[in-house]
Amino acid sequence: MFYSVITAKLDSEGVVFAQVNTDAGSPWFAGHFPGDPILPGIAQLNMVTECIERVLHRKLILQNLARIKFKQLIRPGDVLDIRAVVGKKENNYTFTIKNNDKEVCSGRLVLVPLKEQ
Repeated sequence: MFYSVITAKLDSEGVVFAQVNTDAGSPWFAGHFPGDPILPGIAQLNMVTECIERVLHRKLILQNLARIKFKQLIRPGDVLDIRAVVGKKENNYTFTIKNNDKEVCSGRLVLVPLKEQ
């Protein structure tokens, strides 16, 4: 895994909170980019999806995404705060990833349970 989960929880209002640490030894960093490693966007979206799956205790599949914004670079060893909120539409999650209180990525994911495929 390219990150380790420090904490992951679901609050009483259905908001997912997670804190993760990016693994400097991850192949994502080795290949993207040599000498100037950053975490690719697809890895960031996967990390958010897996954190939501972890607290909901079910396998989810990415069906759609919207308004994804990558605002800052994520480097090896960064500690990230993830927050995801269930939207008004079923299976919609609005999320943010922050590093040191600065937003690095945000957007909306449509994640459906595996059996609905």
